[in-house]
This record gives sequence, C-alpha cells and structure tokens, in this order.
Amino acid sequence: MGTTSLLCLALLCSSMAFTACVAAGLRLELTHVDANRTVEERMRRAMARTRQHRLASTDAVAAPIHWMKTQYIAEYVIGDPPQRAEAIIDTGSNLVWTQCSGCSSSSTGCFDQNLPYYDPSQSSTGLAVSCGDAACSLGSETQCASDGETCAVSTSYGAGDIAGVLGTETFTFGSSEKVTGLDFGCILATALTRGSLDGASGIIGLGRGGLSLVSQLGETKFSYCLTRYDTDTVDQSHLFVGGSSAGLSPSSGAPVTSAPFLQNPDEDPYSTFYYLPLTGIAVGDTTLDVPASAFALRQDSSGQWAGTIIDSGSPFTTLVDVAYQALRAELARQLSGSLVQPPEDGLDLCVARGKVVPPLVLHFGSGGGDLMVPSENYWGPVDDATCMMVFRSPSESTTIGNYMQQNMHLLYDLGNNVLSFQTADCSSMVSWCL
Repeated sequence: MGTTSLLCLALLCSSMAFTACVAAGLRLELTHVDANRTVEERMRRAMARTRQHRLASTDAVAAPIHWMKTQYIAEYVIGDPPQRAEAIIDTGSNLVWTQCSGCSSSSTGCFDQNLPYYDPSQSSTGLAVSCGDAACSLGSETQCASDGETCAVSTSYGAGDIAGVLGTETFTFGSSEKVTGLDFGCILATALTRGSLDGASGIIGLGRGGLSLVSQLGETKFSYCLTRYDTDTVDQSHLFVGGSSAGLSPSSGAPVTSAPFLQNPDEDPYSTFYYLPLTGIAVGDTTLDVPASAFALRQDSSGQWAGTIIDSGSPFTTLVDVAYQALRAELARQLSGSLVQPPEDGLDLCVARGKVVPPLVLHFGSGGGDLMVPSENYWGPVDDATCMMVFRSPSESTTIGNYMQQNMHLLYDLGNNVLSFQTADCSSMVSWCL
C-alpha cells in the first residue's frame, strides 16, 4: 500500500479532537529493546534487523533512514490525563509520532505495540492542527488534505509508510519535564515491515528538520550516551536535550574528538541527516587505501545525495563497498591465523573469543580530529566467537551506527555546527552530567 492510499485511509479513519519552554532541558532515560535477553540473543536480533533493513532499503533513497534497526527506546506520557507511550529515538528522521486509537482496525495495517494506542478523545490537552496553521508547513512530512482544513501527515521509511493527521499535545518526559504544544503525528494507517519498531508506539525524531523534537524546542544542543548491550546487564542510557545537561564532562579528563557537520544541500529533500566529513579509516596504524571521495557528500549514480551519516537509529555501521572490501582485506591480513569459521550466515570475519583485535581510527577532515574506535565497538560476541559487526552498505552512503557509539558521550552542538565524541562510562552518566 502506498503513502497516498494510506493517507486517504487515515483521513477516513480520523475523528481527532485534539494546548515549551524547559529552562533546564529535557532528560530521557533510554532502555534497550532487548534488555531482558541474553547477549547472544541481542546480537542475533540486531543482525536480523540489519539484514532486514538491507533487503528493505535496496530500492530506497541513497541516504536511507535506519530507524527500523534502532535498539534504544524512551518512555513518556501524552496528554491529560496521561497516556503512556514508548518511542524509538532517531537522529535519522524528524517526525515525532505515535499510533492513535483509529489505528486499531485491522484494515489500517497498524502494527502491534506494547502499550495501548493513544486516544486523543480521552485527552483534554490535545488539539488538531489545521491546514492553515504554520506547523503544517514545517516539513515535507505534512500537507493540506483534500478537504482544505485538515493537516495531513505522511512519510516513508526503508520499512514502509505511515500516515495520519498532525496534532499538538502535552508531552511529559521523565518525572517532571513537561512540554506543551508539541506538534506530532497521530498515525492512523501504516504499511511497515513486521517487527520494525519492536513493540514501541512510534518514533521521536531528532533530525535537522522543523518537526523534530530538537527543532520544536528551539534548542541548539542535545547529547546522548548509550550503554553497552553486549554485556549481561544492560543499564539505562540517557538522552539530554537543551539545558546545561546537554554538554560534555570537562572534569572526566577523557579526551574529546570533534568533527564539523557538513552543510546539507538545499535541494536535498532528505536534509534531515547529520553528515560528517569522514575522509579515511585506519586499522591500527594502517590507513586503508580508500579515496576520500567514497565518503564525501555527493550525488550518487542515481542522482540521490549520499555521504557519511551519524545515526542513533542504526545498530551496526555500514560502509560503502570500496571501504568495506578494504577493511575486510586489512583485518584478514592482520588477523591471519586467528580467523575462525563464522557461526552465523551474514557474518564475514570472526576470531575466537579472547583474541586481540586492532582498533579502528576514523579520520575526519575539514578541521576534524581522529576518533579511536575500540575493538569492542565494532566486534561483538556470537556463540564462542567474536565477529566483525560492520557490514556492507546497501547504498552509496556510509552510516555510523549506535553499536560503534556505545560508551561514548555524543554532543550535537547545532549552534556551532559541531559533533563531539567523549569516551564515557554511560552507566554512570547521571552522576556526572547533572
């Protein structure tokens, strides 16, 4: 079912009866969706999502949205009286959305979720956004419906389409961080790959577009620190938006690596993304023989924009083919004699557990620094082996996924157009970030 058909269905289903300024900023606790599973189960499920996405996005845009593989979700409540919801946190999209009660009919194709659908008729604080409202022109996700009154919302992802209507509501994050008048998608019809959201209710977009949470709050900084999910105990991760909490820790003594964001092309309809000036990769002390142009922001062979993206909603890093082949060849050379047969299909290089694997170094140009990626951030346990968790990209873009970002505090400084990385123990984040 296409987006247009979904939109018509959503408007037929809708009867929406839909009132931020947070000086200290927002703090959200993030939980890994597979926190109650073993390490091996988490790795297998993440690999399955990676393979699923690669199949789903082969014919998609060159800079695909990777939220369908996200591993971290946030809990929040909507409206008054409050209704619970869960959302995947995604720097690769803009829209804040949740499935609404009109989704319950099987004819809409809506997916199962862990919590009840949000019911706008039960909230005293929800309002519909009209076609003429300024919010209806904030992004490519919105348009005036054929009735000339309703503001419709629809968007496509690698996993499929969603559609509904735009509303405003009161959102409460954590115990006290309340945001009034937040524009969001009340989704009434979906056509998504089964299991795409792992039971979450929707998505909180943190991209560069006008409808993202960061843009709506008018904040210029946000940060997050993701705890490891290949350990026996998965601690809560944290997302900070605005306020003094959205900063790095000068007292920790850990070095900081920074890289400027590239200017998104004005004509790029997918300017949501955070593009980075990656120019090269080293394995230990050996720099891969890959031209910088392979990672550069450019128009690809199909005329779409491609580049290097940092994405909280993708579990594993994917490299353009020329870089992936070079990485595989160099690791195979350095680990010669230590390689073992991969225990799972889709894995390329594996060693026995306990074998030493060299770190990666990401070289950022345009005044950026070098980011050292420890072996545990790109190799992971599978049965009795440890395997490389970097995969070949299905497009001409490179994506730095959240597995490579674990135990790093990432600060998105949009005012200065810079991304900073600082090594951290994310499980103790609260004690030194407040």
